[in-house]
Amino acid sequence: MRSRPDVFNAFNSSVIFTLQELATMSGGELAGDPALKITGAASLAEATAGEISFFANRKYVGLLRKTRAAAVFVPPDFAEPIAAAQIRVSNPTKAFEQIVLKLAPKPITFAPGIHPNAVVDSSAQLGERVSIQPHAVIEAGTKIGADTVIGAGSYIGHETIIGPACLIYPRVTIRERSRIGSRVIIHSGAVIGADGFGFEMVDGRQEKIQQLGIVQIDDDVEIGANTTVDRARFGRTWIQQGVKIDNLVQIAHNVVVGKNSIIVAQTGISGSTRVGERVMMGGQVGIVGHVEIGDGTVIAAQSGISKSLKGGTWWASPAVPLAEAKQQIAWVHRLGKLFARVKEIEKKLGL
Repeated sequence: MRSRPDVFNAFNSSVIFTLQELATMSGGELAGDPALKITGAASLAEATAGEISFFANRKYVGLLRKTRAAAVFVPPDFAEPIAAAQIRVSNPTKAFEQIVLKLAPKPITFAPGIHPNAVVDSSAQLGERVSIQPHAVIEAGTKIGADTVIGAGSYIGHETIIGPACLIYPRVTIRERSRIGSRVIIHSGAVIGADGFGFEMVDGRQEKIQQLGIVQIDDDVEIGANTTVDRARFGRTWIQQGVKIDNLVQIAHNVVVGKNSIIVAQTGISGSTRVGERVMMGGQVGIVGHVEIGDGTVIAAQSGISKSLKGGTWWASPAVPLAEAKQQIAWVHRLGKLFARVKEIEKKLGL
């Protein structure tokens, strides 16, 4: 059997904690040998001797019973008999994350300053400790806040404003007059402010409708790789505070996405749709234009939304409430037996 590469030990062979130290760090209750040494962290399925894992969801109890981890973070009411030592904490996922950060390699940092190969217009205003990496282009009238990093090969368009402590990864395009808040993370390949898809048939041919608006991205937003957020036809396409967007998502012109919503990969939202706060969309969701999605709505993966929704959980295409969608699937799965019964009845009736 091929052994699992151990990233943490490979980079941090000298970092060792005892179980008691980990329990103290996490504020947890220890059940096990306090002197047991922990040198790494991994999932339940991948953990080996000397590593710690976590258990926070009952559906993974099978993995928990088979894990080779030396210790596991578990909830306070945990009562499953397992061989591994346990640290009982209120939030096993968060406790595990905190320990991973202590065991993991130090984060990559970028020195402040402008790389000699970057192109920065003389009118650009850069805050303290801004880092401009090789081959980045910063156009005229741009303002970039303190401690922001502009990755290699990224393009920041004319009169764009980027707030402090942002991380713009390599090869991101942010076009003219975009407005980016504080602590925003944008991953490689993302395009912010491309023209909205607007055309009108005139004399038998498609003519472009000018897209004169902007994109506004508020504080603490994260946007995944190769995601696109189009500029508005007029006004703004608006991604509000705390929104998290996965890779390969398309946000069309004049869309508004409310605070703390989550949009998973390959989702497409058509123009002028308004998404409420704390909305969750699974992968490959498609939403037509000019509809409203109410606060707290959950849309399951591969759903097609053709009308406004006022909350609840929705699934299928066209989407229906989750319970109804499950019932429809159950009916479809029973059709074969139903047809067989009908044929048998018809045979007995001589039809």
